[in-house]
Amino acid sequence: MKLKSSYKKVRLILGDQLNRDHTWYQKQDADCLYILMEMHQETNYVKHHIQKIVAFFLSMEAMGQWLSESNHDVLYLKLDDPKNTGNLVENLEGIVKDFGVSQIEYQLPDEYRLDEQMKGLESELGIPCLALDTEHFLTERDELARFFEGKKTLLMESFYRYMRKKYNLLMDPMDDSQPLTGKWNYDHENRGSIKAKHEIEAPFLYKKDVESLISRIDNQGVSYIGNIETDDFIWPTTPDESRELLSFFLTSCLPVFGKYQDAMVERSWSVYHARISFSMNSKMLHPLEVVKSAIAHWEDNQDEITIAQVEGFVRQIIGWREYMRGVYWKEMPDYAELNYFDHQRKLPDYYWSGETKMNCMQKSIQQSLDYAYAHHIQRLMVTGNFALLTGINPDELDQWYLGIYIDAIEWVEITNTRGMSQFADGGIVGTKPYISSANYINKMSDYCKGCYYDKSVKVGEKACPFNSLYWNFYEVNRPLLGKNPRVGMMYRVWDRNSEDQKKKILEQAEYYLDNIEEL
Repeated sequence: MKLKSSYKKVRLILGDQLNRDHTWYQKQDADCLYILMEMHQETNYVKHHIQKIVAFFLSMEAMGQWLSESNHDVLYLKLDDPKNTGNLVENLEGIVKDFGVSQIEYQLPDEYRLDEQMKGLESELGIPCLALDTEHFLTERDELARFFEGKKTLLMESFYRYMRKKYNLLMDPMDDSQPLTGKWNYDHENRGSIKAKHEIEAPFLYKKDVESLISRIDNQGVSYIGNIETDDFIWPTTPDESRELLSFFLTSCLPVFGKYQDAMVERSWSVYHARISFSMNSKMLHPLEVVKSAIAHWEDNQDEITIAQVEGFVRQIIGWREYMRGVYWKEMPDYAELNYFDHQRKLPDYYWSGETKMNCMQKSIQQSLDYAYAHHIQRLMVTGNFALLTGINPDELDQWYLGIYIDAIEWVEITNTRGMSQFADGGIVGTKPYISSANYINKMSDYCKGCYYDKSVKVGEKACPFNSLYWNFYEVNRPLLGKNPRVGMMYRVWDRNSEDQKKKILEQAEYYLDNIEEL
């Protein structure tokens, strides 16, 4: 496409704003230039997984091509473009000067750091800068704060029910204030473990050659983590591909998704999960489209899909996803500094290499390095659980989670990590720390069967670290947790041990903490 020499208006599209249904694109405007930019400021603010960088750049390029084919003028600045400084403001300064631009429009960013940067655009550039909604989320930024105004706790279940009513999803057709079947939540049916003989559906994967893109990234000196096959990139990078993956999930995975959504097995890295979170978080898929498609598929196939399967899926999207975004905008920027337990330990090196004797950790981390993906229980109850038990600084853990996962954008990452996973917010998101001994991991996975450590032993050379660390966490943090009604029973269990047994368990935990890099 040959661009004109001047434009009155520039519309900026960030890498996670790839919503082709936005009202921006409904009309052609000869005086408007759309801008997409690959930027070092975005590749370098944390060390990202290479598959995450590739996924965003491929999706952005596809967006640019679609705009061009739809007769919009578009400038796509690649990372190696001579005019690309790698910085948002500097790039826009050059574009304003080159094209005589008199106004900039942008969609509201979903990360606080970018939101602050965009607020300063007008003074930096000296021209009007207008912010518009992304037209993606089901709530406004401050809607959760308004919903919970005057309340002491931010109970997700209350917000989830509000969202069900607001969008009339899985509600009784005779009384739209009541849930279908009379039950709001089937969480107790979403905790099945997968047996050895159970045959798991193989994931639907794409196969794309990304060698030239990786070369561009490498030649620009971008530092990254993780693994990638140059001729076998597996993730969707267009809305059509995203819908194709969603369709596979509905037909092949949804029938047992809810039942097995917490299960972990060595032989499957994806199990029955949809793997559409990158497509949603980059806004190629709209959440309402996703949940309505799932509900419609369930309605047409109720002979093989129970409501528990679809309700668990809907809850993750309209409940948890929107809830976490609301907490983010309610609590930032202070949320990023919260460290309730004052944890200061460095993140062990095996979070970056996967080289550990703990099989659950090895499998979850290696999978993350290989696919830029792990499902919510692997993140919460394996890598997150271990980090909390060992007192890892939440700043370090935030950087790791934000970098390694393809779907990680701060608004959803930090609330899940610092809040749900690490209880670093002191209970804003969760009512208790989500920790476990080896017992839970063994119940929900087959990881313990192939482990160097013994899941049933608390003390000794091959005692599972999760066991002693679990009780040590409670003992060390008794001043902060002792009065929490959600964990009172665990203190009663711990206190039934003899003083000698307590001493042995705590000494075992101390040994593991002192030798954490050797585990």
